[in-house]
Amino acid sequence: MSLGESREVASWLAPFFSLTYVTNTGIVFGLFQGMGDVLLIVAFIAIGAIFLYYRHLPSGPILLHIALGLQVGGALGNVVDRLARGAVVDFIDLNFWPLHHWPIFNLADASIVTGVVLLLLVMLTEREHQPAPASDKGGMVEGHEAAE
Repeated sequence: MSLGESREVASWLAPFFSLTYVTNTGIVFGLFQGMGDVLLIVAFIAIGAIFLYYRHLPSGPILLHIALGLQVGGALGNVVDRLARGAVVDFIDLNFWPLHHWPIFNLADASIVTGVVLLLLVMLTEREHQPAPASDKGGMVEGHEAAE
């Protein structure tokens, strides 16, 4: 495909989805165009931070591991594109309402966004499941004087 070219995957999908070849030297929504070197450094720092954090995780919360894996995988995919091509190749073109003017993106972008959303959900649910901190109310326990 040549730059800017679109192709239908299937005729019945054409109104909703097509493949369009574009490149992006910035980040999501075309922000920070032309800052590829800075974005590479940021990506390497983020990947390193996730790996360091991952080493200290308990083995239990599988969704947290999946979220971090999605983020690292997506970041590495975009890093490979930047190193090989000087820009990220985007190709997923969604054309249905309310996404009619949604920017074209790639699987790495979708992986990063899915990982971040999943991480937020894990953090929110973990917060809800943690016991409330016990507070010392001057010798009072749930409205009763503490036994001495």
